[in-house]
Amino acid sequence: MCYLPCVSTVVTSSALERGREAYARRAWADACEALAAAAGEGELGAEDVARLAWASGLVGRDEGLFSGLARAYELYLAAGEPERAGECAFWLGTRLTHVGEVGRASGWLARTTQLVAELGAPTALSGYLLLPVANRHLSAQELDAAAAAASEAGKIALAFRDPNLEALAQSSLGRVRLRQGLVAQGLELLDLSMLTVASDAIRPHVAGIVYCAAIASSSRVFALDRAREWTALLARFCAAQPQLVQFSGTCLVHCSEVHQASGEWREALLEAERACERVPKPPAIDPGPLAHALYQRAELKRVSGDLAAAEELYRAANERGREPQPGLSLLRLAQGKGEAAASTLRRALAAARGAEARLGLLPATIEVLLATAELEEARPLIAELEAAAESYGMDVLRAMATHARGSLALAEGDAPAALAPLRSAFDIWQRLGAPYLAARVRVELARACQSLADCDGAELELAAARATFERLGAKHDLERLAGAPPENRGGLSPRELEVLRLVAAGKTNRAIAQALSLSEKTVDRHVSNIFVKLDVPSRAAATAYAYQHKLT
Repeated sequence: MCYLPCVSTVVTSSALERGREAYARRAWADACEALAAAAGEGELGAEDVARLAWASGLVGRDEGLFSGLARAYELYLAAGEPERAGECAFWLGTRLTHVGEVGRASGWLARTTQLVAELGAPTALSGYLLLPVANRHLSAQELDAAAAAASEAGKIALAFRDPNLEALAQSSLGRVRLRQGLVAQGLELLDLSMLTVASDAIRPHVAGIVYCAAIASSSRVFALDRAREWTALLARFCAAQPQLVQFSGTCLVHCSEVHQASGEWREALLEAERACERVPKPPAIDPGPLAHALYQRAELKRVSGDLAAAEELYRAANERGREPQPGLSLLRLAQGKGEAAASTLRRALAAARGAEARLGLLPATIEVLLATAELEEARPLIAELEAAAESYGMDVLRAMATHARGSLALAEGDAPAALAPLRSAFDIWQRLGAPYLAARVRVELARACQSLADCDGAELELAAARATFERLGAKHDLERLAGAPPENRGGLSPRELEVLRLVAAGKTNRAIAQALSLSEKTVDRHVSNIFVKLDVPSRAAATAYAYQHKLT
């Protein structure tokens, strides 16, 4: 869909000329103001009405976009330009779909289909109509049908030399390939779509759709390097158009996730808060984007240690239909409610639809199971995560899998076997620029070093982890480190320290289970692990160790 020569206009004023000039240099707010002033002087032609509509949309005024495109549709029809009218109808239907007004959206897309039929001759518009078809098939997990629709749209784009349609078709097919598990092919198509949007012929709203799809899709398959690169490109794109209101709250959420992984927590929180302001509010439209934004804010509050605020935000996300997992269960673990966290994640994992959904839950489930000493249950899940890392070929998944394998070895009391996978995970997180995750691995490396009587190594790893947590503001992680120096802990986990303190207080396993809301079987495992890690034969010896090392 390239811009065609202007339809003749009734208004010929300085306001109209200012509006056109501002639109050409992408000063969207100026264009909106000037074109609105020109419209007040008399009837604008179709092209200028369309300009006013798009300028309104690009500064976040959706109602102006809707009314403007509807008016441009009528004017183009009256001027005998049905294809341009169809373009307005298509984009009006697409935007209405995005904000959840399905009835109106369906009507406008039906008008587009009718116009294509009336045109008779082939047109690029038929390619655009294949995009929502591909999206519907993708949502229904009908991946072959989705791929066919997106591929056909791409062929039509090439036939009519339409770069906007080409970028959208490449993006759509890339997302389908990722969902099919063809990660390399999917990312390559997203790369191509990003090259296409670099063209000056691409409309700003099309560029926004492609940027956001690339960031979201790469994040879902753990391609952190690409997500970071494309987030930076989106930031530069927006910076070149200061009056542009960023495209959607959903896009801002994905940008926030990338900033969080990169250790830019302040920027991540600002993006998440802006996302909550930017997304349309229910009940008028789909509450999903707002729920996603609230969940991301909860995640940032959790890792920064504001557990009460995190709980409120997870609940708010859940009220709007967003499953609050795995974040809420990780919050429960941080609150010392590991058994509850494990039970919830078991339920969520059993209910997960598809490999992508399971993969989103596996790392957290493994972490919780290891923390609650459910080692045998964690073992096959770690193998599943390792298989996914091999299949996807993504460094992020490799880091998660090797971290899990090292954590399992450490929980089993095999510090020598833990060192290599933990070091591998740390190296990957360090190379990817994910400081928080690297610091968490360092804490476990410190425990492994201490178990091997490498006090210097343990001290260095712990000091480096503490410095990172302090820089990021990870208060909960700092509080856990402050619980007891690692050289005194004997490699015990925080939960095992709790159990040891109660053993030292003379509590039976049954009493400990009641005090910590654990099963007696879990307490038995914790006590056995404590004996192994401290190399003591009895409860009395464990109690003596606790008093000697000031752990009570």
